Amino acid sequence: MKVLLLHGVNLNMFGKRDPKQYGTATLDDINRQVAALGKELGAEVIAFQTNLEGEMCSRIHTAHGEGVDAVVINAGAWTHYSYAIRDALAILTVPIIEVHMSNIHAREAFRHVSVIAEIAKGQIAGFGVDSYLLGLRAGVAAAAAAKTAK
Repeated sequence: MKVLLLHGVNLNMFGKRDPKQYGTATLDDINRQVAALGKELGAEVIAFQTNLEGEMCSRIHTAHGEGVDAVVINAGAWTHYSYAIRDALAILTVPIIEVHMSNIHAREAFRHVSVIAEIAKGQIAGFGVDSYLLGLRAGVAAAAAAKTAK
């Protein structure tokens, strides 16, 4: 099983950016933990981060043809307004799990809206790095269920 782990804009700054909100784990720390859990679950995790919206869309387009079984995405600020990323994700036929380190529903009002949520299998927010780990578990389970249903 292959799971694409997507990190959006500014998430390369985890560990440096607002540690009260996001903790001290770096993006590399997160990727290592998710990859280790993926190995336990029998899933290869392919991590990708960019600060460029077009690059994110292109990476999602590539996923369409490479046999990805699920996508776990923290789109960062793009969550709230990027219809381009939302539309790219909508092309995929695999489970999409939206994750956030902080509880976006307990923050500023503009963060309460996710343009990705309606095409996602589910959303996990507010658990720090565990949001990613829970997201991976959900993605693997949803992908396995989808394969069984075929």
